[in-house]
Amino acid sequence: MTYIGRFAPSPTGLLHIGSLLAALASYADARAAGGAWLLRMENLDPPREMAGAADGILRTLEAFGFEWDGAVAYQSRRYDIYEAALARLRAAGLAYPCFCSRREWQEGARTGADGLVYGGRCRDAAKRPSENGAGGPTGGKNGKTPAWRLRVPDGEIAFTDRVVGPYAQNLARDIGDFVLRRSDGLWAYQLAVVADDAAQGVTHVVRGRDLLVSTPRQIWLQRCLGVPVPQYAHLPLLVNAQGQKWSKQTLAPALDLTRREALLRQVSAYLNLPAAPQVDRPRDLLDWAAAHWDMAKVPCAEVCTEAV
Repeated sequence: MTYIGRFAPSPTGLLHIGSLLAALASYADARAAGGAWLLRMENLDPPREMAGAADGILRTLEAFGFEWDGAVAYQSRRYDIYEAALARLRAAGLAYPCFCSRREWQEGARTGADGLVYGGRCRDAAKRPSENGAGGPTGGKNGKTPAWRLRVPDGEIAFTDRVVGPYAQNLARDIGDFVLRRSDGLWAYQLAVVADDAAQGVTHVVRGRDLLVSTPRQIWLQRCLGVPVPQYAHLPLLVNAQGQKWSKQTLAPALDLTRREALLRQVSAYLNLPAAPQVDRPRDLLDWAAAHWDMAKVPCAEVCTEAV
């Protein structure tokens, strides 16, 4: 099987140490397999984007020696793919319009694996889309534009992660019918990432552990759309002394381009790669990582670091 991997940052901020860990691992895994490494900018939510972040991410990756295959894909330019996927799900009766406000559906909702579980308020009441015109930009119940949700099964969705091992969820119990497109018209991450991976032929996904909880939803979507399920590997999270994941929300500083070699060596050590010899450029460290890559040696536990 031809290996196609990808790195998919969000331009809500600049790359930080956790981003570098994911970029290095996904890159090394792809190159060790003789595969392609794609770059996708996940810019689905314009209000949350940081001005200049997308270009800053590209410059940072280039400065660290990363080279991707093909053109950069921008989710903001791929809405037709998401429209087609939603249309297929609607035609199959798997997606339905939801007119609930956040307050309405969250009232009395129980906590599941990833926040509150949607209780199905609109699931059985939903009419066929052809009857209520709910899919239009302004149509719907009393003129209100609905969100669109995917019906989930009351059964286990299980897979074996290349780092974590066996993992499973009962989507009905743990998640509930989840959103594919929001009522404000913005596409939900779950649908977009599945549609993009399928369209780009992605066979292997290497990403942070925080997205492990999303994977059963994505596998169910892949089954509903009849597209291949990639192999998944969820990397250990880098956390601070308070046990918080290094992220934009926890004020992780942007990568310091004057410390490129030191930072690459730092994340290489977190991934249990052997220490590299002295090099002349950051790209040499990426080549070393690919030549010595072993996913079986990647630790499963979180890594605590203050040195960012």
